[in-house]
Amino acid sequence: MPDVVTTETGGTADAAPPNTSPDVSPGTSPNTSPNSGAGISVTPKAIQKIRSTFAKMNAQGGLRLGVLGGGCSGLSYQFKFDAQPRPKDKVFDFDGVQIFIDPKSILYLHGLTLDYKETLMQSGFVFENPNAKKNCGCGTSFSA
Repeated sequence: MPDVVTTETGGTADAAPPNTSPDVSPGTSPNTSPNSGAGISVTPKAIQKIRSTFAKMNAQGGLRLGVLGGGCSGLSYQFKFDAQPRPKDKVFDFDGVQIFIDPKSILYLHGLTLDYKETLMQSGFVFENPNAKKNCGCGTSFSA
């Protein structure tokens, strides 16, 4: 059973104890232990964009964030829709948007802020990762 982490936008994350199946409502943390999970943040703009993309694609489940070997700087971000979490995933809930992160990736993503930015030149998700020692110009690759 995956650990469930719930937050309010900009809040702190709490992880549910293993072998529990909490009914998680947005912004609540039933059956959780404080500060036992790795924290990530998702901005309101990113939540809105994830939610609208899910609706447009008629997708169910959550957004999988991960780290894979490769890319210009050695590691690259994984960013895809997934129907359900894997048994050992950390599951974060941001206002009803679920984020799934595997145990190995959470080591690189602890403290991450996922944002969505739109400018005249480009638009897209932005990873603000305090664990990244070096970022590639493309914004999807880093070294730790």
